[in-house]
Amino acid sequence: MVETIEELRVELKKSVEWEQDQSDLWFWEKIGRLPFKLLDKMTPAFIQNKIGTLLDELGQYVQTGGKYLSSVSSLKSYYPDNNVHTLADVELVPIVEMDEAVSKLAKNRKQLATLQGAGTGIGGIFTLSIDIPLLLGIQLKTLQDIAMCYGYDPNDKEERVYIVKVLQFVSSDIVGKQAILQQLSLIDSSDEGVKREVISELQGWREVVMTHRDQIGWKKLFQMIPIVGLLVGAFINRSAVGDLAEAGMMLYRKRKITERLAMASEDINNKTNHHIPTLEK
Repeated sequence: MVETIEELRVELKKSVEWEQDQSDLWFWEKIGRLPFKLLDKMTPAFIQNKIGTLLDELGQYVQTGGKYLSSVSSLKSYYPDNNVHTLADVELVPIVEMDEAVSKLAKNRKQLATLQGAGTGIGGIFTLSIDIPLLLGIQLKTLQDIAMCYGYDPNDKEERVYIVKVLQFVSSDIVGKQAILQQLSLIDSSDEGVKREVISELQGWREVVMTHRDQIGWKKLFQMIPIVGLLVGAFINRSAVGDLAEAGMMLYRKRKITERLAMASEDINNKTNHHIPTLEK
């Protein structure tokens, strides 16, 4: 044996002290987190577990799509006046019509989220655990359908990563938003040497978890009064889906416009090069 038991205990004590130091916060950080510690204590264990499940479900969604994956066959309902049946057909649709389709989609999803939030708000704490996966499902399906309206396939794993990044963007603070915008702008880039801002990404994910926890925690507090819980649940869910739909629309339309501009420039260059006369010897 290299070390004696006593030596090992001394080293273990050092490790334990280091771990304790890592969990210590500055005074103003402790003050700032007091309301959230109160929420943690007032939120039942099964709600806490359900919030933790959000991360697992998001991970599963990125890998396989899971139970949240939308069908491309629903495209026809978003473009009833156009002969659109596949994602390839969407490429022939003007940006303005894409925006109109997404605006109608967002309006319908906000109404659905309002009804769902009000319905689960009636039951208070007993129906709150149902509200969490339902809201996540509406959010993911809304972003997937927005993606399809702009011609992107959520069946592709890379596209699901983009969708989760948009979800992350809505919940992040200013630092996280800046990092995510840079990541989103580089998703279609072929440059593999681009440096990722990993620290800002981690901060962004922290904001996602904290936002869900805070929204659900405050909703739970107000749901002690049935009528107030109904109104708060409807408002929070409607706002969450509305903000998400707006961000999804703006990010996807910018992406589509950028792609089309690049394709147009490439076509012009090809035509110009094609018509340049060659000098004969």
